Amino acid sequence: MQDPVRVGLLGCGNVGAPLVRLLDENADRIAARAGVAIEVTRVAVRDLERRRDVKLSIDRFTTDAAAIVADPNIDIVVEVIGGLEPAGRLITEALEAGKPVVTANKELIARQGPELFETAARAGVDLLFEASVAGGIPLMRPLRESLAGDRIHRVTGIVNGTTNFILTRMADDASSFADALAEAQRLGYAEADPSADVDGDDAAAKAAIIATIAFGAQFHIGDVHTEGITGITDDDIASARLLGYVVKLVAVAEEIDHAVAVRVHPAMVPLHHPLAAVRDSFNAVLIEGEAVGELMLYGRGAGGGPSASAVLGDLIDAAHNLVSGAKGATIVGLTDARVRPIGDLESQFYLLVEVADRPGVLAAIAQVFGDHGVSIQSMEQRGLGADARLMFVTHRARESDLRATVEALREVEPVHRVGSVLRVMGDVR
Repeated sequence: MQDPVRVGLLGCGNVGAPLVRLLDENADRIAARAGVAIEVTRVAVRDLERRRDVKLSIDRFTTDAAAIVADPNIDIVVEVIGGLEPAGRLITEALEAGKPVVTANKELIARQGPELFETAARAGVDLLFEASVAGGIPLMRPLRESLAGDRIHRVTGIVNGTTNFILTRMADDASSFADALAEAQRLGYAEADPSADVDGDDAAAKAAIIATIAFGAQFHIGDVHTEGITGITDDDIASARLLGYVVKLVAVAEEIDHAVAVRVHPAMVPLHHPLAAVRDSFNAVLIEGEAVGELMLYGRGAGGGPSASAVLGDLIDAAHNLVSGAKGATIVGLTDARVRPIGDLESQFYLLVEVADRPGVLAAIAQVFGDHGVSIQSMEQRGLGADARLMFVTHRARESDLRATVEALREVEPVHRVGSVLRVMGDVR
């Protein structure tokens, strides 16, 4: 009988505890798939006194994560503590010691991924991170392996369940942003400090990882143009409904003229678009490739169970590769990223402009659009008199031209305020 693969688990909380339970409940099936039994030998936690719903004896727990990484009896390290440090140092030390690593740490992979990939390649061991993006949805492996020979044109996704839940509640129940956020917090979808979600930073980290794997270049979170949903209003939701759209926070990575644009922002998505039907805390990612065409992956993007499932899949691969002397697909040969600035991109746009409704206003506003090379596709008016609101949807326009238009509109005397400006998503290719 072959000795089991011994796992050092860093963290036993929202993801780590379900992982331990899955390993216990499905031990025989997992051993058959991996070709070897897998057991959690040691677990690093912050608080030894905290009760955990796992079938592990207390003597397997320690507060010394570094000791687990350095332990010669540990074969594979699984990191689910999150954050940059000490996770980055621990993962690096494990890789340098020749130990495969499985991680769910999106922030670390988004900021230090290329460096960690090189460390893993030099050591000749796996660094697997399926759970870092879209929770339980298998995304990294298809991009890294199944589609490795295809040319990816664009990846568009709803990759943050918290913001999608908030926007769904605003659209379906006419909830305010504050009320929808409070409900998300009550249900455990949002943290007490939700800024990483609502400001778009969580989705931006995932977008950087997606771009790196899809386009084989070194993208970091700083390369991602990021906007959150804190400015989305009831009026925006109502306007979207009136015009045949729904508002979503989208992450987009696309190749344009041999450079890649990576961005996260709220957008008006046409109701017939595949992402428009993604509701509540679900995630979905739409991949557009030259040979594969359109491929959509959908499922639970967050939560302990789905993320633990993704971690377990990576762990089974790592264990199988370890005992067979093989190594899974590695991230090597990354080029320097050519990032296309957001100002160079083209899109349709939605604008809400509050004006004094009097003769000549529309002509003055249309003149501003025309002066900056932005063509109006449609216009709707709501209200009369001093409280009139004009909703514009433009034809495709350069982002920098649209920004100049907005600045100029603010100087037009009858314009009280330029409210929301949202990009309008087009159809898939």
